[in-house]
Amino acid sequence: MAYESGALDATLAAAAGDDPALLGELRSAFVESAHKQLDLLKRSRCDGNWNVAAMRLKGLAASFHAEELLLAAENALSCAPGEPAAIRQIETVLDRFDGRGAGFQ
Repeated sequence: MAYESGALDATLAAAAGDDPALLGELRSAFVESAHKQLDLLKRSRCDGNWNVAAMRLKGLAASFHAEELLLAAENALSCAPGEPAAIRQIETVLDRFDGRGAGFQ
């Protein structure tokens, strides 16, 4: 799936206005928060914890209009706790967001 930065970038730009420092802070906060929820997903061993972390990640993605992350979080909600494929999918999306991949610089 190709990385679609348009809606996320537009959301961040609208919030930051003409302040590039604020834009950078918002991006960092988004990525940091997403990684925290991914960490909780990885450590989840029961349905309740898994679902809470996936729902938080989904909410974060929806708030920032990060469609690809939203879809990955929805996929996690339909999986059993600890499902490696769901975790890898979220990791792949986040790798692009936080600059380790091609997208979110």
